[in-house]
Amino acid sequence: MITQLFIGGVLIAVTVTVQVLFFGGAITVLNKFGHSLAKPPLVRKTIFSLIVVVLWIMIGHSVGAWVWAAAYIIVGAFDTLEPALYFSLVTFTTLGYGDITLGSDWRLLSAITAANGLLAFGLSTAFLVEFLSEVTKAQQRSSEK
Repeated sequence: MITQLFIGGVLIAVTVTVQVLFFGGAITVLNKFGHSLAKPPLVRKTIFSLIVVVLWIMIGHSVGAWVWAAAYIIVGAFDTLEPALYFSLVTFTTLGYGDITLGSDWRLLSAITAANGLLAFGLSTAFLVEFLSEVTKAQQRSSEK
């Protein structure tokens, strides 16, 4: 049990770091080019930028799922990549079909994966809300000039 908690804690730290690095990359690009989002055509630019940001965040989540899949293979919970990645994605998204489960020696790790995914998607939601808020504020400031 302690081993699973330790491994889970390390994996959460890794996946959160990955996600924060992806957010940092998005913020860097937005700081550099975000001023153009405040210029017409506003709706088209907002839609396009939101699509790009969502896809970027999904790539970050995918990296997190791959990290968990690799860990499942390393600890011996799965022998091959496909079931490890499938289980990782289903658990990370908290979908949990239940068609593939971990043995009792690693099942606590699956609950930690789900908790990690729940937090990761919550962070992404907060980031998207802040992104749209900042774009809207910039557009309002630009229209007042």
